[in-house]
Amino acid sequence: MTTMSGARGVVHPVRSAVEGAALDVRDLRMRYGTTDVLKGVDFTAQRGEVLALLGPNGAGKTTTIEILEGFRMRSAGDVRVLGIDPARGDETWRARLGVVLQSWRDHAKWRVRELLQHLGSYYRDYSTEHIRRPWDVDELIDTVGLREHAQKRAGSLSGGQRRRLDVAIGIVGRPELLFLDEPTAGFDPSARREFHELVHRLSDDDTTILLTTHDLDEAEKLADRILILANGSIIANGSADELSRQMATEAEVKWTRDGQRFVHSTMAATKFVHELFLQYGDEIGDLEVRRASLEDTYMAMVRDFERGER
Repeated sequence: MTTMSGARGVVHPVRSAVEGAALDVRDLRMRYGTTDVLKGVDFTAQRGEVLALLGPNGAGKTTTIEILEGFRMRSAGDVRVLGIDPARGDETWRARLGVVLQSWRDHAKWRVRELLQHLGSYYRDYSTEHIRRPWDVDELIDTVGLREHAQKRAGSLSGGQRRRLDVAIGIVGRPELLFLDEPTAGFDPSARREFHELVHRLSDDDTTILLTTHDLDEAEKLADRILILANGSIIANGSADELSRQMATEAEVKWTRDGQRFVHSTMAATKFVHELFLQYGDEIGDLEVRRASLEDTYMAMVRDFERGER
């Protein structure tokens, strides 16, 4: 049984929502003309969970996120964002979301503190008993590391500082769900580490985060779960460790013995190391086991999918 939403003719299958889910996506489809961009996408996210949406260019990541944000109408499927169909989301619903785009190019003449104070004022009427909106502006500025630049005009900030301001704009309303699109582009290593700490702090406060990134090391560090989207379908869904276990990828074992360095690739690293110590014992030194990284796993999964092996 299905119901129709009316003017746009979006099909909404009748089913029970996942209890407490911040994101609940079932059979999401998107067609442009005769081209199917999304072909039945399914996933959920619980409150406080960090999800990374990965995939090659053209996989449908941007379309998926724009539908979840309520900026694009879907062709079919059932979507609930904070319990609401984004196609019908009102201003109260939108106040519960935060969006950090890849880049902003406006607001150049505003000073940082004045801009955040101004934007935060729009959220004041949406404060609740449980969530006080907006974020205190000085606390927010400290949180994103812009205290020394609070009185500078946005247009005078460096690329990394501007990216911090982008993040501050996205979270000024204390969102329950935050969308991050390539959030640390232009960050130096120190700023990236501070941003990662901020993401963990937000998720600890029950903010659900959906991020897209081409930095797979970042995704592995931040995400509780990884979604891999390819050709309009989710081809993998799990933690980085769970995904690596699904792939028959080799581990690399390195060690020294009698002053010589050895390297061996194996599908059974634990067994190999055990046998190595049984044979040589204390002669083994500088042992290092490198298992498949998320990048190795991702590349293998996408390659297998494109070959029709998944």
